[in-house]
Amino acid sequence: MVDAKVKVYHDDGTRTYNDYKPYETRTVENIAGYDSPEELPKLSKYGGNTNFKEEATGFFHVKKIGDRWWGIDPDGYRYINVALNSVSRGRSERNKEALKSKFGTPENWMAETIKLLHENGFNCAGSWSDHKAIIEANKTAEKPFAYTVNWNFMSSYGHHRGGTYQQPGHTGYPNSAIFVFDPEFETFCDQRAQKLSELKDDPNLFGHFSDNEMPFKFNSLDNYLALPDNEPGHQAAKNWLEERGLSAEDITDSHREEFMALVADKYFSIVSKAIKKYDPNHMYIGARFYSSEKNQPVFMKVAGKYLDVISNNYYNHWTPDSTHMANWAEWTGKPFIVTEYYTKGEDSGMGNQSGAGWIVRTQKDRGLFYQNYNLALLESKNCVGWHYFKYQDNDPTAKGADPSNIDANKGIVDNEYQVWEPMLEKMKELNTQVYDIIEHFDKK
Repeated sequence: MVDAKVKVYHDDGTRTYNDYKPYETRTVENIAGYDSPEELPKLSKYGGNTNFKEEATGFFHVKKIGDRWWGIDPDGYRYINVALNSVSRGRSERNKEALKSKFGTPENWMAETIKLLHENGFNCAGSWSDHKAIIEANKTAEKPFAYTVNWNFMSSYGHHRGGTYQQPGHTGYPNSAIFVFDPEFETFCDQRAQKLSELKDDPNLFGHFSDNEMPFKFNSLDNYLALPDNEPGHQAAKNWLEERGLSAEDITDSHREEFMALVADKYFSIVSKAIKKYDPNHMYIGARFYSSEKNQPVFMKVAGKYLDVISNNYYNHWTPDSTHMANWAEWTGKPFIVTEYYTKGEDSGMGNQSGAGWIVRTQKDRGLFYQNYNLALLESKNCVGWHYFKYQDNDPTAKGADPSNIDANKGIVDNEYQVWEPMLEKMKELNTQVYDIIEHFDKK
């Protein structure tokens, strides 16, 4: 059992943490019938299990083998994507001074960080990582490090056309209605996607994210209708109703579901076309769903038409829900990765009020949560990886930080780049045994 606090969202918009309560916590040590192996499997240079070889394409891809989904690394070995988000240098003055003192140069920091992550069983950098620095480091590294890129198609277009604003953790849109019906959006995506061609031949690229935490809302039809009359989104919603002989008063939840799927199809068809045009080699790994959209079957069915892997940011669950995980794969026909989740340690001395993650008492408890959470993902058979949030703690002295990243102990290192050892020890214990644990679960 581990004591934890979860954030409570109130009707008036305020958020508070409840009191500590104990949560059942499964760890590597107490997996029923499992004994840690004396010898771990030999890994490929990408982190794949060399005991199991599939067809090699030279790039990461996914494949369902029996009743389990797998990542397949560029050399053809079965692979689980074990990543950290935001593997990048801190931007505060304190961060800069600490990096110079500890590592000397940004290049040395990157090399030492990749070494640290490899040693602790990580094999990829998630969203918001310094992929350019990783690419440069991979040129001379003995063992390459995989990475992802988030291209922010919709949020960049919104910034370009105007109307977006900052919300905690993501970009806000008028009436939570993305600009997918703007006639200029498709051209913008094609132009932006041309940058992907620079990466199309790199085997170390795991895949592309198109955006982060967009408002795919069940009541999108109502939201678009509430936009000003001259907005393309309003006109699209109005025309959609008229084509069906409906008025606003006739709208039912069935109509809302249908229109939500239309918004999804419009967005994913445009973005996936642009991605695959300029990079046909790498996976399109989604837009990091964060709200109730991932539990809407019609929406998820549409997403599955275009995505190679479903990426979900999945908070407020101490243990991932087995029904949710089964539904995501059933509805989409694709595997998933969890691309955001975390805990914050009270023993860090930080405020820990920003962000959505759990609060636990100690760094060791953070590591135990990591084991419990990811064991459920491995047991599901539909998960091909996870991206823990994140590499470095928030720095309260940083200027202009996202409101969700102000004062919280989210990282595996602090603001002086010192490692939270008790946490990382538990992360390593799981990360290095991923393939043996899968084999145990599948035999069971």
